[in-house]
Amino acid sequence: MAAVADDEDFIYEDLLNASIPQTFSPEIQEAIDQVLPSDDPLDRADFNPIDYINTLFPTEQSLANIDDVVGKIRYKIRSLDDDIRLVVRGQTNVGESGRQSLEEAQKAIQELFAKIKDIKDKAEKSEEMVKEITRDIKQLDHAKKNLTSSITTLNHLHMLVGGVDSLTLLTKRRQYGEVANLLQGVLNVQEHFDRYMSIPQIKQLSDRVKQIQGELGTQIQADFEEAFQGAGAKYGPGNQRQLKEACLVVSVLDPRVKKDLLNWFVKLQLSEYLVLFGENQDVAWLDKIDRRYAWIKRTLVDFEEKFGHLFPSDWEVSERICVEFCDLTRKELSKIMTKRKVEIDVKLLLFAIQRTTNFETLLAKRFTGVTLQEFQGKKSVSVAPPTSNPFEEESSNPFESDMENEEKTQSDDNKDSEKNTSSPFGGIISQCFETHLDIYIDSQDRNLSELVNRFLEDLRQFGTPRMESEDSSNVLPSCADLFVFYKKCMVQCSQLSNGQPMIDLTRTFQKYLKEYSNRVLLNSLPKQSKEGTSSASGILQSILKEGEITKFTEEEQCRICSILCTAEYCMETTQQLEEKLKEKVDPGLTSQIDLNPEQDTFHNVISSCIQLLVQDLETACEPALTAMSKMSWSSVEAVGDQSGYVSAVTTHLKQNIPIIRDNLASSRKFFTQFCLKFVNTFIPKFINNLFRCKSINTVAAEQLLLDTHSLKTVLLDLPSLGSQVIRKAPASYTKIVVKGMTKAEMILKVVMSPHEQPQGFVDNYIRLLSDSDINEFQKVLEMKGLRRGEQSNLLEIYRARIPISSILGSANDQTPVTSAPDQESSRIRKLEKLIKKRL
Repeated sequence: MAAVADDEDFIYEDLLNASIPQTFSPEIQEAIDQVLPSDDPLDRADFNPIDYINTLFPTEQSLANIDDVVGKIRYKIRSLDDDIRLVVRGQTNVGESGRQSLEEAQKAIQELFAKIKDIKDKAEKSEEMVKEITRDIKQLDHAKKNLTSSITTLNHLHMLVGGVDSLTLLTKRRQYGEVANLLQGVLNVQEHFDRYMSIPQIKQLSDRVKQIQGELGTQIQADFEEAFQGAGAKYGPGNQRQLKEACLVVSVLDPRVKKDLLNWFVKLQLSEYLVLFGENQDVAWLDKIDRRYAWIKRTLVDFEEKFGHLFPSDWEVSERICVEFCDLTRKELSKIMTKRKVEIDVKLLLFAIQRTTNFETLLAKRFTGVTLQEFQGKKSVSVAPPTSNPFEEESSNPFESDMENEEKTQSDDNKDSEKNTSSPFGGIISQCFETHLDIYIDSQDRNLSELVNRFLEDLRQFGTPRMESEDSSNVLPSCADLFVFYKKCMVQCSQLSNGQPMIDLTRTFQKYLKEYSNRVLLNSLPKQSKEGTSSASGILQSILKEGEITKFTEEEQCRICSILCTAEYCMETTQQLEEKLKEKVDPGLTSQIDLNPEQDTFHNVISSCIQLLVQDLETACEPALTAMSKMSWSSVEAVGDQSGYVSAVTTHLKQNIPIIRDNLASSRKFFTQFCLKFVNTFIPKFINNLFRCKSINTVAAEQLLLDTHSLKTVLLDLPSLGSQVIRKAPASYTKIVVKGMTKAEMILKVVMSPHEQPQGFVDNYIRLLSDSDINEFQKVLEMKGLRRGEQSNLLEIYRARIPISSILGSANDQTPVTSAPDQESSRIRKLEKLIKKRL
């Protein structure tokens, strides 16, 4: 133990004498803090002895207690030493006890293995004993199973042999009722001998059963032919009970026997139909298509009364007769329509489709369609009867509905679609009309042509509507009629077909949307506007001629606004029409429907209308601006009220803007566009006329500045001019007016500034009109009435200042720019040359 203690002291002293402090990873340090939490600064991982000492002795006076502090620390060290020794010695004792525990565990495991082996040996002996006891019982059980199987097989064999003999006898006697029951039993028994077919006798019995089945099928087929086509067939089958029992036998035989028998019987029932309605017969044409369906109805009634009880209900003979009738009718109609296509008109086609779809609906109510498996992959075409009056009044936008109408329409559409989808008879005959729907499309083309002509005539007679009140509308009623007709055509065509005919109808729609845009809307614009749209420069020249200034009347302005609102309605409704067409057409054809060009056409009409209104308003303001440029500004001696030309412009604006705004009440965004376009053209034109004013003295410039401010105020209030409801103009509009008119004000301020100091004058011009150019600078000099020499000097200074002003951004400098010395001027010229070389 002394040696162990010496070792512990040695290890402990090594740890104490280590010069490198022990550091741990953050994970280990966190684990230590969780196991041994401590608030002692000495236990912190980032312990700093200097900081710790400074904490103990913050001042020189505190050093007087150094002996006490040292004593406490030495005591703490001794306590830690004792604890460490106890822990080290405890770990040594733990190792010895661990070795003892391990040896004891190994001994226990060896004893456990010995007990398990003993139990396993006893279990094997018990299993052998059980096998010896039950050996005889298993033999007896196998013998019982084999004996039972043999007896069962012998019984089945006896039944099979007896059944075959009985079937042979009953077949000869035509006792089909007993044959049906016996044959099913024989077939069930025969299934037990499928694995014994290698035995010759079993194989012979199986072949004999198949032979009897074949004989039964041939015999029953002959019995039916004799009953329905023999000497007494016209009086009906004599022994109906025998035929009914024969059908029970057929249900047990091979399915092909039943199929052949039904095919023969169905064709027999329809043989008269092929003769009566042959393609050379008068009743075969579409105008007498009702007779076809009346004939099959009578035939089915007669069949049900006379022979319906002969056949099992699950054979669905009546439905099979109808399906075959529909197949024959579809083929015959396709053949005869192809030969006599020139005789088909739209009324006859729609009549035939209506009658056919009514008949298909009747079939869907009468039969389940279980025999139509072969028709499931066939394209379904359902047809609704044509509407009698496509112009009955509806909402203004036929493709726009409120929540209640939308839900009701969706519910009705869902019911109709479910009915068409769930009905296997939908389109079973009427699909033959799809190849001839071009007649329907051509008819709608003619109807639309007549409709557009009627719109033109109504427009000439009644003119365009005006906005009489807020609830009224100045949209042409013809556009609503057009889209109502479109909607009815679309719904009707979608019921006829969702394929290529819908695409053809869409192209017809596109054609007459352009027709309506060009013939009804554009052609209804005032004549002057037509010329203006073709040549704006021609109108300007005619306007500038004295005595030849023409202006739209109030009625013409209202007409332009009405056409604009109508074009907006058409543009929005055309987009909805495109969405509805894509919903109706087959998914694979949606990419072929694109009405964007037609929407662009109506947008062009809107742009033309706005341009005409802007030109008309400019025309009204042009004489006033011309008068401004021709005034003798050099003779103005005092600043008074606003000039007469400003009053004239204001008067024209107050007369025209309310009319246009009221008639564009339903198209606020386009009224805003009109205002934007007007100021975008009026302000530059005002500035150009301002440049034409010559020899402007300071007083005249002040008068012009007052006039410009008055015009600016009027233009800012232009959207709500003359309105009782004051609305704030859009920010974009206000920005354009402020920017344009501020430039006019800056031009006048430059004209007012003295030019005796050329450098200062040029710098002031660049500061006030930073986005100007040398041409405008020369115009300003001409407005001041300067001589050519003075202009040349100022122009030279301006050319020298342009590069440096654009580079240094002196336009943003709000402080006046002073004259530069000659040295700076030379540097500016060098910089200008350098920039020109790089450019």
